[in-house]
Parts: sequence; C-alpha cells; structure tokens
Amino acid sequence: MKKSINTFLKHTAKDFHNQSVNPPVVRASTIIFKSLQDIRKMQKKYKKDPRGGHFDYGRQGTSTTHILQKILSELEESYHTFLTPTGFGSVFLAIFSVVRPGDEILVADPVYFPTRLFTETFLKDFKIKTKFYNPHDLKTISRNISNKTKLIFVECPGSNTFEFQDLSKIIKIAKRKKVFTVIDNTWATPYFFKPIKLGFDMSIVSATKYYSGHSDVMGGSLAVNKKAFKLVEKTNKITGLRLSPDDAYLILRGLRTLDIRLEKHQANAKKVAAFLSKNKKVTLLYPYKKDSFNFRMWKKYFKGASGLMGLRIKAKNKSSIKKFVNSLKLFGYGYSWGGFESLALHQEIVERGNRNYLNLKKDEHIVRLHIGLEDPKDLINDLKNAMKYIR
Repeated sequence: MKKSINTFLKHTAKDFHNQSVNPPVVRASTIIFKSLQDIRKMQKKYKKDPRGGHFDYGRQGTSTTHILQKILSELEESYHTFLTPTGFGSVFLAIFSVVRPGDEILVADPVYFPTRLFTETFLKDFKIKTKFYNPHDLKTISRNISNKTKLIFVECPGSNTFEFQDLSKIIKIAKRKKVFTVIDNTWATPYFFKPIKLGFDMSIVSATKYYSGHSDVMGGSLAVNKKAFKLVEKTNKITGLRLSPDDAYLILRGLRTLDIRLEKHQANAKKVAAFLSKNKKVTLLYPYKKDSFNFRMWKKYFKGASGLMGLRIKAKNKSSIKKFVNSLKLFGYGYSWGGFESLALHQEIVERGNRNYLNLKKDEHIVRLHIGLEDPKDLINDLKNAMKYIR
C-alpha cells in the first residue's frame, strides 16, 4: 500500500523482532562471523550490492545507520544515501568524489561560508580551480563553464541572503556539458523539495538541522542518483567519513516529526514575515513578496518554506544593529539552526564570505533569523520591542 510521507515517517523502521517502535542502537567495530567462509560470503554480497547493508567491519556501518540510509533514500527518492559525521562532511564527500587535480568547479556565489572557504582556498592546493556564478544571472555559468569543469555546486536558497535560482536551467546546462550537479538542500529538506527527482546528481542535507530538530546531534547526508553512486561509494570507502550509530538513532528520532515541525516552522515564519514586511527599514529575504523573482523561483520548485530567513536592514549606526539583536529575549545568539528554538545572528563580512555578486551598501546589514516553534505572537512582540533600537 502506497503511504504518504507523513505516514511513512511515523511507521518506518519499527523493530518487530524486539517488539519496539524504534530500531536498536547497534554499536560495533568488529563484526563476528561463524567461519572464514562466512566472511567471504558477506564480502561477495557487499561487492554485488553495496547498498544492501552487508557489513564485515564497523566502518561500513551497522544496522542502525543502514536503516537511516534506507529512510532517507526513500524520502529523497534517490538511488542511495551516504551518511557523514557533519553536514560539511557531505560537502567534502560530494566534491572530492568528482573533482581531481586540473579540474574546475562552478559554485553559487552565496554559498555557506565554510563551503566557499573550502572551494576558493583549500582546493587551490590540489590544483582545482573554483569559479563563482551569479544565482540570478545564469549566463555567468555559461560564460565560466569549460571543458575542465566537472561540477556545478548549487545552494538554493543562498546562505544568509536567500537567493532562489532557476534550477531546471542549471540542470539543463550541466547535462548539455556533461557536468555533475550537486545542491545543498538543507533549507528545504526533501520534505519541501526533492533535488534528485528534478535531475540533480547529488543532494546534500545537514542532518544537524531539521532532520534532528533538537539541536543535540551533528550529521550529514548525501543522496545520489545511479550515475554518481560509483564515484561517491569509492570515495566514501577511502575517506572514512562515518556517522556513529548513536547519532543515527537521534536523527531517526527527529525524522519521525520532521513533517509536523517543518509545517509549524513555516506557519510561524509566515506570520513573522508578514510583520517584518511592514517595516520600512527592513528588506525581507524570504519567499514572501509575490511579484519578486525569488518568490516565483521558490513557487516553481518548492512545496513549502522553512523557518530560516534573512533581514537586510538599513541603518547608519552599525552598533544599533548589534543592539537590536542583543535586545531580543526569545532568540538565542548562536550558530546552526533547524532546532525547536528561535535564533538570531548578525552576519559579519567574514560570515557572508567574500562575495562576487552581493551589492550591499555601507549602511546595509544582514541579520539572519531562525523562527522556531514558540508562539509566533511572542516572537513578533520580541522583535517589535527590539526594532526600536535600529538607527
């Protein structure tokens, strides 16, 4: 019987052998076999089907991590899903699975700052060149793509500034040039958008965020299509990037309520966005304004919007922006997001990255908000009280 994603998340991974609604946490480094012949049989099974949960050593995973992989693969509608200890581990795995010395990659200009740092500086040591494209001018992809380009790295929406892109056009260009594509889909998760189904080769989600939902675990997932699987599987073996069974269990726990939490994050964020959109000092960086390019692109590809948004605030006094953030009582000040709690962060230049296509005036500042699961009326009152400090 075909089940909706809401029912699937509640009923998957039950452990009928132990009569438990949750799978057991299996911790193992050494896997014991009855004979040497059984080891060889298992290794043959793994070689024939690397996705089948056949283990001869703990680095390949355990039944706990295998269950999480199966659930995420169904959620993503992907050929397979790899697990990493952090979200950025999935960024690393995706890139190094495809590129080699002498290659080039194209990266969206507003990517997550560690991704930008990694691609723009670290990859230079490996003789890999990075070029950045304008998310709202895809001609910058066509102009910068070459026969050395092996990968287009997309983040949609863009980190901090939340640019939405025409994703089908990017895939079309990549397929024509026979270039791999990967997208960081942490903002939406496959609950709101399924990149593999659209045509991306790889899809990254930081499980630290909405998959977990409780701000108590770190992890990453890299969903792939059949074309990318062999390359990623080979690199995955060598790198040893593995998620622990305990962390996998916590992510499995969070996934049970992913749909309910994301719907509530979205509902709260819409109410907060409606309030903020009326303030003349603030330009809302969220798919709210219906006549905007960002809204049209969001509507074209996404089924919903999560709780993360940006504020482009006009203020001559930078210290007043900091005072605005520091005056918030219900918003925590800290990195990450996707948990049950609301967060606020003033994005300094170093956190925004050395952007090529960001036209930010001297009196304009970026503040990132994560709208949590609190009562939205309380959040709006908190923001209203703090906004008076902006000068």
